[in-house]
Amino acid sequence: LHCTSMSSLSVPPPQCLLQPFTVPHRYLFGPGPSNVPPRISTAGAQPMLGHLHAETIEIMDHIKSGIQYAFQTQNRMTLAVSGPGHAAMECAIFNTVESGESVLIAVHGIWGERAAEMAERIAKYKPVLFFLTHGESSTGVLHPIDGIGELCHKYDCLFLVDSVAALGGAPIYMDKQGIDILYTGSQKVLNAPPGTAPISFSERACHKIFNRKTKPVSYFLDLSWLANYWGCDGKPVRSYHHTGPITGLYSLRESLAILAETGLENSWKQHKDVAEYFHMGLEKMGLKLFVQDKKARLPTVTTIVAPPGYEWREITGYIMKNHNIEISGGLGPSLGMVLRVGLMGCNSTKAHVDMILQALADALKHCHKSKV
Repeated sequence: LHCTSMSSLSVPPPQCLLQPFTVPHRYLFGPGPSNVPPRISTAGAQPMLGHLHAETIEIMDHIKSGIQYAFQTQNRMTLAVSGPGHAAMECAIFNTVESGESVLIAVHGIWGERAAEMAERIAKYKPVLFFLTHGESSTGVLHPIDGIGELCHKYDCLFLVDSVAALGGAPIYMDKQGIDILYTGSQKVLNAPPGTAPISFSERACHKIFNRKTKPVSYFLDLSWLANYWGCDGKPVRSYHHTGPITGLYSLRESLAILAETGLENSWKQHKDVAEYFHMGLEKMGLKLFVQDKKARLPTVTTIVAPPGYEWREITGYIMKNHNIEISGGLGPSLGMVLRVGLMGCNSTKAHVDMILQALADALKHCHKSKV
């Protein structure tokens, strides 16, 4: 019989894995992820530890303090979800909302600062949770937060804020502004790799969450487990729930350390100054900004009206091919209408702005302009 000489494997080793793969260096000036500075890459390359080793727990405690600083909160229930910003969003909603309860979501464009309209809707729908995006990266809008927390609490509603695209780049004060749940992602202003998502819950939110009649739909994102894993529940022992992204936690700790060294206010100022410098440069080139009201512009992600007569995909493709720079088109409501440029954390510098303006000018010179 020949069977023995024939391999019992029906799937051979893939050829593509038998040669090395070199990742190119690119300037990531899209809406995220952003470039990871060497200090954070180095931190992430440290030796692996067990996820409940004393040093890992110490790193997690440092991360909690760093998030409390970045969020400007004293909340004990502060941690990082193992996953991207979407995981934190689900963690916030799954833990807070039970079947049959309603949630009110602000869709930018119709809301502005119309508190009366908000109050009307909160009174009408009696939601347990009101969701607002602080920095809307698809449109480049920075939403005002002041006064909304009080309004929500007046109607016994929790206030949930997504600050994935804005945190560290635009002012936010979780406790002072009455925010009940706040989350962000690691890959934007914090310049860490995607995969960890800082989140914090107020006492008011915890009261609702820990007095539920039913269990949250997700075991992985169940806050009673996560609270124990992150040492937020005051219990002496942390029990096994899941294996956290250990090297991702090294990186997150380092990114929060950089923010602490820089200082929040300095970081906010840097993003504002660089964005204003960029906006002036764009206007000088004859390009128009999508968000007309200067106060409503998100300092981390700028939306530029797609230059008329050009195919936006050709512009982004040209800039990637000839300048090694990623900028992106619109998303959702802004698809086909804008170009989006992200300048976050270490990428938020005037030298980078000059580089982008030069690349845009070059693209406008070389890309096809339709005769129509």
